[in-house]
Amino acid sequence: MADPAQGAKRNGITYADAGVDIDAGNALVRLIAPMAKATRRPGADSDLGGFGGLFDLKAAGFTDPILVAANDGVGTKLRLAIDTGILDTVGIDLVAMCVNDLIVQGAEPLFFLDYFATGHLDVESAAKVVSGIAEGCRLSGCALIGGETAEMPGMYQGDDFDLAGFSVGAAERGSLLPRNDMVPGDIILGMSSSGLHSNGFSLVRRLIADAGEKLESPAPFETDAATLGNALLTPTRLYVTQLLPSIKAGHIKALAHITGGGFSENIPRVLPDNLAAEVDYTAWDIPPVFDWLQKLGGMADAEMRRTFNCGIGMIAVVSPGDDAEAVTASLNELGVPTRQIGVITSA
Repeated sequence: MADPAQGAKRNGITYADAGVDIDAGNALVRLIAPMAKATRRPGADSDLGGFGGLFDLKAAGFTDPILVAANDGVGTKLRLAIDTGILDTVGIDLVAMCVNDLIVQGAEPLFFLDYFATGHLDVESAAKVVSGIAEGCRLSGCALIGGETAEMPGMYQGDDFDLAGFSVGAAERGSLLPRNDMVPGDIILGMSSSGLHSNGFSLVRRLIADAGEKLESPAPFETDAATLGNALLTPTRLYVTQLLPSIKAGHIKALAHITGGGFSENIPRVLPDNLAAEVDYTAWDIPPVFDWLQKLGGMADAEMRRTFNCGIGMIAVVSPGDDAEAVTASLNELGVPTRQIGVITSA
């Protein structure tokens, strides 16, 4: 016969004893609900807490839409955020990596969902991350309509956590990018990045470790008092709201998001087989962080250009003349420094 005391002990265990705190999860939902509410846009009016997020395409003003979906993470940039405790900007990175891919296809981002996984849910830290996600959504006109918080003891150690983002956008049928009217002589415009964005951080971490650099020390490539950690964690630039006017005006033939793979991998993805891109890498000033990293690792120019954005986070292909001038003027006016950096040629 079983010992009653042993039976009572066995039956008395709770989920919290196994490392999963349901109350903490509920507290986080209550804390982030106002952040999500602040991202509402036409088509997204439901509150967090349901089994799925709702979106009304008709209310958003679409008549015959094509949906475009993207998902991404922030890679090992997350390691730096965890190590420095700077957690309120990686959410912006998460949104940017998804919605910048949507705008490349001419799609307006509509809604966003996040996945936050950790071994132990620290409500305060998680709320900082979600505040960045909400800010990224707000800046890109995208509604945060849901997400998932997974507390999985044994899968993640200490304060470690991981992030994934999922976004859906839409464009009216027939208006998707790239267009099929690109020709030799079209202009390539380059839009400035805000820094490293969210690519190449495994190499960045290797370089700073080999050099003995400390994240809490002043950034060697900055003139202000920013620490190296602060400088490296500068969030990815969002290009969505700045590009939408030019896309809707029909001025842009193609866009390419300069992420993993750099220039050599990403620009060809939007060009037909009979065309190529000729980029003038002297057309803009390389930001100091890239020069510093190149010297730190003794990296060849070609390796830099296929690993990092080198100061250009997005490119546009446009017709020379009026279209090129209109797009350049619009983006500069909206706070995205833009210039001609190349030309389309025959392959």
